Amino acid sequence: MDELLRLWQSMGIANMDWGQALMMLVGGLLIYLAIARKFEPLLLVPIGFGAVLSNVPIAGIGGPDGLIGMVYAVGVETAVFPLLIFMGVGALTDFGALIARPSTLLLGAAAQFGIFATLIGALALNYLPWFDYTLADAAAISIIGGADGPTAIFLASRLAPDLLGAIAVAAYSYMALVPIIQPPIMRALTTPAERAVVMDQLRPVSRLERILFPLLLLALTALLLPAAAPLIGMLTFGNLLRESGVVERLSRAAQNEIINVVTILLGLAIGSKLSADRFLTVETIGVLALGAVAFAIGTAAGVLMGKLMYRLSGGRVNPLIGAAGVSAVPMAARVVNRVGLEANHHNFLLMHAMGPNVAGVIGSAVAAGVLLALVG
Repeated sequence: MDELLRLWQSMGIANMDWGQALMMLVGGLLIYLAIARKFEPLLLVPIGFGAVLSNVPIAGIGGPDGLIGMVYAVGVETAVFPLLIFMGVGALTDFGALIARPSTLLLGAAAQFGIFATLIGALALNYLPWFDYTLADAAAISIIGGADGPTAIFLASRLAPDLLGAIAVAAYSYMALVPIIQPPIMRALTTPAERAVVMDQLRPVSRLERILFPLLLLALTALLLPAAAPLIGMLTFGNLLRESGVVERLSRAAQNEIINVVTILLGLAIGSKLSADRFLTVETIGVLALGAVAFAIGTAAGVLMGKLMYRLSGGRVNPLIGAAGVSAVPMAARVVNRVGLEANHHNFLLMHAMGPNVAGVIGSAVAAGVLLALVG
């Protein structure tokens, strides 16, 4: 009889509570969205599976002595994974659209308005009895508005380690939901005529410009905002590997093997923070709510700046590209292209949207550096 009792007590069904069951269902939902609806499967499959694993009773896979718990400690808490992701993003991204049309830097800058608006919103929540965010907590939460998971993890690891899991989950969740969140905002703030604008072809960008741009960007960062140097440095290093033309093997490794391995480990590590005991808290709910507001404000600010450029250019700039100012590369640019094609079947905005998209990556890294310099 004692043996049967011990056997029952060792089973997952005997130890599972409602919170663990709920979070396993959440993990299953993320996997469903990735496979059935194609919502950023590279992110949601490992995150969802990590959520399921971390909520298996007794196993402790997501705990400090578990596999993905140790991966989290090594790669996320130290911010090593975000920096490696930034190197891969730099190697994968063509900066040519931004170099060809430097004015799109304004769109990337405008989209960062969501970050600073959310900083104020997070501090305002302290007037409610359930919340007690410090200035550092609010700064870490606000960076979600940039829709840049690596930057959010990097800043949270420096300013608010206790909120890192919730911030990472929120940042990557909203990045994955770009195709759902952004289009309604874009349509609400633009007219059909504005969405149908066909932009002029971008000028050719020389190889010398492509090589000098990351070097100049890093030099400016080093001179003006050293706090952002880790992020900008890895981004520009990856891009230099791509554009130099003499280290093809290293460029391919950054674009493929390195970023793929880190994406798997990062997704599982983030999923480990979807355990019921860590996730089902008031503070986490506050982070998720503020993240949604931040992302919406950032998208709206980018589109509104695009409308201003539309007016000033005499109707030659499609305001939709402002939505790509949030730094979800290249998801936001693809969404802009899709909404543009809905308005005009001959309207291909992908390359035009990559300019503000790249500017958004740079802008979110700069915003993180500013917050780190002021608050850290």
